[in-house]
Amino acid sequence: MRKLVTGLLLLLVSTIGWSGAGPEAESPKTAELSLLVYNTHGLPELIAGDKPRERFPKIGELTKGYDLSLLQEDFAHHDLLLQHVRRPTDAVQGSDARIPECMVCSGSGLTLVSNLPKSDWQVRSSFKPFDTCSGWVSGLNDCFAQKGFQLITLENTLGHRIFMVNTHLDAGRSELDREARASQLDQIALTLETEAGSSAILLAGDLNLHWETPSDNELLQNFVQRLNLVAAQKGGDASSSWQTLDYIYYRSSKETTLSLMSSGEDVAFTSEGKPLSDHPALFANFTIQ
Repeated sequence: MRKLVTGLLLLLVSTIGWSGAGPEAESPKTAELSLLVYNTHGLPELIAGDKPRERFPKIGELTKGYDLSLLQEDFAHHDLLLQHVRRPTDAVQGSDARIPECMVCSGSGLTLVSNLPKSDWQVRSSFKPFDTCSGWVSGLNDCFAQKGFQLITLENTLGHRIFMVNTHLDAGRSELDREARASQLDQIALTLETEAGSSAILLAGDLNLHWETPSDNELLQNFVQRLNLVAAQKGGDASSSWQTLDYIYYRSSKETTLSLMSSGEDVAFTSEGKPLSDHPALFANFTIQ
């Protein structure tokens, strides 16, 4: 009888030990992602009011420190940017060849720069122009740019999938400008609802929505609540004098969990003590599992 009891105890212990190894063997696979979001103030030199051809080489160099960079206002100096990024072939501008360019118009100014290892990640990008703009001769002349948003899909070998948006909304402070931004946000939301469904999302850019302006903030809050987004970082925190126009938002899905490790302003985007743009360089670092 003693031998029988001992044998049963040994069997029970071995069974517990075997079942305890199961969860460990099936632990979630984790990746990391570092993100830069930056309005580069890349207007032609006469309009920019400074020396963008001196700024853009350094901006390009600094993108090497991030897995992904989402840039706005990369209008007139994209050639310089390409000379200084890590992999020029992985710097993708947002444009729609179906829309004819006018002689005095510019592109979207949106650029995705990827340094993700191609052996682990697949990055696909498309551009969707906005249906609405405000301002040809007023409202900060937004209609002269082909504004819209880059829709980016990230997939890695661990099975994670993330939909990303890089955008620059209409500027201006009039009610017509605000109506244009509302329409543009609705277009982004409809596209994500259709194409991303319940997938994980990272959305960032210069939204031209003043955090301190109630009507702008209401638009922003309605948009993020509609898509169930969480704030990762915004420009113009209490520690700086920037206007709050730039944002990073995210959400997880059942299959892909995004966890924010750190975020803030990258103060390396300066030269001789002066900022490299008229916007802050925002960053966010995530773990993905």
